[in-house]
Amino acid sequence: MDEMIFFDTLRQGLWAAVLISTPILVAALISGIIVGLFQALTSIQEMTLTFVPKLAAILAVFWVSMSFMTSTLTGYFANTLIPIIAGM
Repeated sequence: MDEMIFFDTLRQGLWAAVLISTPILVAALISGIIVGLFQALTSIQEMTLTFVPKLAAILAVFWVSMSFMTSTLTGYFANTLIPIIAGM
């Protein structure tokens, strides 16, 4: 395998990983900021208050974006890895 093919495949794989993880990370960031602001405004320092809403937001976004994640990953495999393995 040529170095250029290897690094291009690695770059495409990392980009697919970024695309797949972006919705979940954005949901965690937004819910964390909202809960942090709520805690700062009300002076409530409960640890479960930060964990439960963030977990709920992550699960909701994961459920909604699961088809996007699956299509991105199968597209990466079908367009990049399978032709390399098959030698096309």
